[in-house]
Amino acid sequence: MNYIWEVVGRHPTGQQPTGAETIQKLCDRVASSTLLEDRRDAVRALKSLSKKYRMEVGTMAMDHLVRILQTDRADTEILGYALDTLYNIVCSDEEEEPDDSEEENQQKQEEDLGVQFTDKFIQEPDNITLLLTLLEEFDFHVRWPGVKLLTALLKSQCAPVQGIILVSPMGVSRLMDLLADSREVIRNDGLLLLQQLTKGNTAIQKIVAFENAFERLLEIITEEGSSDGGIVVEDCLLLLLNLLKNNSSNQNFFKEGSYIQKMKPWFEVGDDNSGWSAQKVTNLHLMLQLVRVMVSPVNSPGATTSCQKAMFQCGLLQQLCTILMATGVPADILTETINTVSEVIRGSEVNQDYFASVNAPSNPPRPAIVVLLMSMVNERQPFVLRCAVLYCFQCFLYKNHKGQGEIVATLLPSTIDANSISAGQLLCGGLFSADSLSNWCAAVALAHALQDNLTQKEQLLRVQLATSLGKPPVSLLQQCTNILSQGSRVQTKVGLLMLLCTWISNCPIAVMHFLHNQDNVPFLTGQISENLGEDERLVQGLCALLLGICIYYNDNSLENYTKEKLKQLIEKRIGKENFVEKLGFITKHELYSRAAQKPQPAFSTPEHMLFDHEFTKLVKELEGMITKAVLRSSEEEKKEEEVKKTLEQHDSIVTQYKELIREQDSQINELKEQVTLQSSQNEKLQNTITQQFSQIQQHKDQYNILKLKLGKDNQQTGNQAEAAHVNGLQPEELSQLREQLEELQRQNQLLQTQLTEKDSLITSLKAEGVPSAEGSTSELTELQKEVELLKAQLQSQTAEITQLQSERQELLRGSETTAAVPGEDGVYTEKIADLESRLSAQTAETQKLKGEVKTLLESKELMEKELASATSTDAIMQAEKSKLQQEVQESKKEQDDLLMLLADQDQKILSLKQRLKDLGETIEDEDDLDSRDQFDDDDDDEEEVEEEECDE
Repeated sequence: MNYIWEVVGRHPTGQQPTGAETIQKLCDRVASSTLLEDRRDAVRALKSLSKKYRMEVGTMAMDHLVRILQTDRADTEILGYALDTLYNIVCSDEEEEPDDSEEENQQKQEEDLGVQFTDKFIQEPDNITLLLTLLEEFDFHVRWPGVKLLTALLKSQCAPVQGIILVSPMGVSRLMDLLADSREVIRNDGLLLLQQLTKGNTAIQKIVAFENAFERLLEIITEEGSSDGGIVVEDCLLLLLNLLKNNSSNQNFFKEGSYIQKMKPWFEVGDDNSGWSAQKVTNLHLMLQLVRVMVSPVNSPGATTSCQKAMFQCGLLQQLCTILMATGVPADILTETINTVSEVIRGSEVNQDYFASVNAPSNPPRPAIVVLLMSMVNERQPFVLRCAVLYCFQCFLYKNHKGQGEIVATLLPSTIDANSISAGQLLCGGLFSADSLSNWCAAVALAHALQDNLTQKEQLLRVQLATSLGKPPVSLLQQCTNILSQGSRVQTKVGLLMLLCTWISNCPIAVMHFLHNQDNVPFLTGQISENLGEDERLVQGLCALLLGICIYYNDNSLENYTKEKLKQLIEKRIGKENFVEKLGFITKHELYSRAAQKPQPAFSTPEHMLFDHEFTKLVKELEGMITKAVLRSSEEEKKEEEVKKTLEQHDSIVTQYKELIREQDSQINELKEQVTLQSSQNEKLQNTITQQFSQIQQHKDQYNILKLKLGKDNQQTGNQAEAAHVNGLQPEELSQLREQLEELQRQNQLLQTQLTEKDSLITSLKAEGVPSAEGSTSELTELQKEVELLKAQLQSQTAEITQLQSERQELLRGSETTAAVPGEDGVYTEKIADLESRLSAQTAETQKLKGEVKTLLESKELMEKELASATSTDAIMQAEKSKLQQEVQESKKEQDDLLMLLADQDQKILSLKQRLKDLGETIEDEDDLDSRDQFDDDDDDEEEVEEEECDE
């Protein structure tokens, strides 16, 4: 205190200032001093008084301290004093435990005081932002107090501070930098800070995870010695649990980052497991919890399955089974390991098969399942361990029909081995032992072997038990009902009733076996109708459920216990309303809702062990159906059956219509594809015609050029030597021309034959057509017109060939008499004029052909419209349409073939003309061929005269 008096000044003798006065003077010194040393000394004095005078310092000095953080950031010493002072104000001293109620009240007041000062500090969100900025300072005397202050603020007011940090730019990233600090004190306190920061805030958890927190935390755990490490490993594991628990995004990120594989070395336990430290037990317990978080049943099924697969592939499950079968492992670690293995194998076929193959290191080796069941039915084992074994057995059988069959098979007479202990023998032994907890556990375990498995329910009816010497064996079903009637404990009754309800539900054969015993129904009705105590009400409800199952799943195979007779029995001896009320006792029980929350059996005491999680699902499913079945009269049942039959018929009709619609859709799609194909073919045809037209135009231009050249050549035809040379070459060329013309005539005859066959085919199609199919008749008519047009074109081409032949003969005569007959040049000039007129006529004919092609396109569009309208007709019209479209395609194909033949003939004609040009003869225009016919007679006479002269 002497130092403080030096700072604030000496008072007169006998006047000692109070703490509040001293703090007020120090605050004035902080606010008014211009020298940094004076402010630093005043803040240091406030720090020393802050623990004893927490209220006064917090009330009077907080604003001044915040101002120091804002203005004196260059001096790290004064910043450290200010942060320590704020920490002392906000943080409650939890080092000393209160001894009595007075000290407890004082501690509570101090905590309330810390909350008040925290609220005052965070009223200005900029204060938190300022604190985050100060954490970037590397100086130890600033960074460490800042971490402690922010941790205290989060402990006092977690949610508001989380909200401010979340919206602060780079706030979480600055805090993540603390894990990379080389000073262990700051790093370890940074772990505590992040623990508080990530509590219950999914958004912050995601940001921390994506700031590479998993990688850094796993590195720290490895550096600190994994499970053999100290408190730092525990802090890292607690932070990992905060990040992963109930956060599917982080769990997926953890799995995708292959961090599950890095967990395997944690569980490498040696042979000597004696002398485990308390810290090692805590660390391994948290590690097992971390594994369970990844495969928890509350997670999405897909995420759980992928994590289970990864744990098996990396060998983590095998490592856990090694711990499970090891000796010297502490009881709480063994219990948690059993629970962890349970959830790793739950619903995973591969993991369940592996677990079934695990053997305990005993002589002889025994399956791990048998060893665990021995612990479950042993009343000397700890209660939590027995619960864990039951949970493991349930998870092993969950959705595991193969495992269920193997368990039930150990009870059947054909598979019992007298020399070894099987799982079925242990379950039967526990079912009929004197320990009620063993009865309940064995009954629930056996019920899980029958869950959703009709085959095993029927197989279990074959099990026979030898009760005593000299007496015949009884079935397992009958033995369960015998124990119920003997007046056992409530826990035993509840377990057996749950087993019977699970056994006979959805199994009419089991219901028949149960009703076949004449004592079972009277026992159930007697239990339901009696007015028993509070503890027996649950038994009454389960008896009502069992009797309701006998009604609902009754196939009326037993005359004395049909559905109607059982309902009459309930109405006479119990009353329908009373029956429904007793049935409701199950869901109203306080322990029912606890068991329905999660699959793992979690009970504080053995007496609370009454309900199984899967059984609560069965009750929820059957309660409403049984209530309706009991309250419904026979007439209503008949009406409901009729309604069901009507609905089934309606469903069958709807199914038929759906199939018909599917067929029609497929047919429509096929027709659309055909239309698309025809459209593409039509486009190709149009492109071909356009190309041919352009080629004709090119040939016309070339012809005009050749005609000009030929005119010049004709002026020099007077030379006899050149004529004699031409006459010398003519016979070979003329013979080739004759062969080509004969080939063209044969092709012409072939085309005429094909056209004749086409006409007959069209005539037959028209004769076979259905009178009502107007669309198909019109299509055939249009196709016939197209064929007639093509026929006309062929005839014109034939005429051209004939004219060329006559032209050849004329040229032959002209070549022989060129020198003898004067004035022949004038004749050839007239022929050239005629050929030009013929060429113009041929051009007009080409234009006409183009118009005809357009007509074909229009007819094609008409056919497409007809196809679109035909989709709404019945199946008969669709079949006719398909037939007609097939005919159209064949006609189109034949048309394409004819067009190809025409193109070939045009090409050959052009080649013949070219040969004639090469012989030096005048080429007449195609349009002159018509006018050529009038000269045929005169040419014939001239030919005869020339032949006579040659003979002479």
